[in-house]
Amino acid sequence: MSATQQAEEVKDNAKVGVVLTEAAAAKVKALIEQEGEEGLRLRVEVSPGGCSGLRYGLYFDTDVREGDTVQDYDGFGVVVDKMSIPYLIGASIDFADRIDAQGFTIDNPNAQGSCACGDSFH
Repeated sequence: MSATQQAEEVKDNAKVGVVLTEAAAAKVKALIEQEGEEGLRLRVEVSPGGCSGLRYGLYFDTDVREGDTVQDYDGFGVVVDKMSIPYLIGASIDFADRIDAQGFTIDNPNAQGSCACGDSFH
């Protein structure tokens, strides 16, 4: 991918605030295909909880609600609600499948500090 294409992708994904890496996008697409339900999208949200009052949520959803923003990826969409967008600007979601770690991880420049639970925002 050229630098221009990467810049364009970041600009496009700034609408929802969060960018999926190639590994995360491939895993999400595979999981959606495995579910076999028409219209599934990945919903990413920041919700109340955790030691600082906020935590991440990643789940599949068929609904698009008023105020939601949808970013299309190859074969699926990522949905972020209006309240979560400011907390996710510049964040990226990756997927690790190694012997020492497996699952989705979120790298968020908005999370400036953390505590034992790892869910802190300031």
